[in-house]
Amino acid sequence: MKQGQGFLLVFSITSMSSLNELAELREQIIRIKDDENVPIVIVGNKSDLEEDRAVSRSRAFALSQQWGNSPYYETSARRRANVNEVFVDLCRQIIRKDIQASQERSMELAMNGRNGGGVGGADRHRRHHGRLRNHRRRTKVKGDCVIL
Repeated sequence: MKQGQGFLLVFSITSMSSLNELAELREQIIRIKDDENVPIVIVGNKSDLEEDRAVSRSRAFALSQQWGNSPYYETSARRRANVNEVFVDLCRQIIRKDIQASQERSMELAMNGRNGGGVGGADRHRRHHGRLRNHRRRTKVKGDCVIL
């Protein structure tokens, strides 16, 4: 959890207890990450077992709203329904958060006067931002996906 940038919280639509267990998982994630805005997607799996449904769509959706409008999907691994969409959504959230953090760092540097000014400031600015771009590229190449 400590290294994760985003999380899929998956439960079975045929088991209310599996949905209830997500609350504890989410609390652990928020506590460990020390961040209320961790990218999370809530996934109700086994949508192909509609006749055995124990968790209504409205109950799961209400939980997703309660947890900061986290996206909610219903998937079927057996039928491969909505599986790719879940990962795409999570990746988009992670990228958005990464861009936002980068912009906030740039603003912070600008506010502190570290991005230029004085002799050679523009060169320092270009070198600094070049390092950020290179670091991002390296990070993307080294990124891991861990599914628990």
